[in-house]
Amino acid sequence: PQPSISPTSRSTLLPQANQQPKVYWLSAAGTKLALTPADIKLPSSSANTPQAQLTAAMERLLKGPANATVTSTIPAETKLNSVKVQADGVHVDLSKPFTSGGGSKSMQSRLGQVIYTASSINPTYPVWISVDGEPLKVLGGEGLEVSQPMTRAEFAKNFSL
Repeated sequence: PQPSISPTSRSTLLPQANQQPKVYWLSAAGTKLALTPADIKLPSSSANTPQAQLTAAMERLLKGPANATVTSTIPAETKLNSVKVQADGVHVDLSKPFTSGGGSKSMQSRLGQVIYTASSINPTYPVWISVDGEPLKVLGGEGLEVSQPMTRAEFAKNFSL
């Protein structure tokens, strides 16, 4: 059974240590790719709000991995326009390069990286993705359809890495 949470304590539960934001990289798992979580170091000023935590995580994701055992399919030119934690989920706005280059596996992988990183402090958060302010409906030249919002469960059901 779930413990009941009073409205006053609910906000203090979000940034607990076990809900530390993570960045999701790609690693080889046999012939497939796997989304692999990595802890990030947060500046002390950003440790207080979920929005600041997820902004730091998304910025780290877009810098690319520092470890050669993992990779990313997100184009290096991609910039983070904004991250907003709202009542209906996490809204991530990325720059146009996010939609270019790579085949369908690359597109699926980068979509997974964004969804898992954006929902890292609460795996049930719906994630809304937009590009330069416009909702992302189709990703890449091969036309990978993106439903909005997307959760980890929907991603796992609809895509395989």
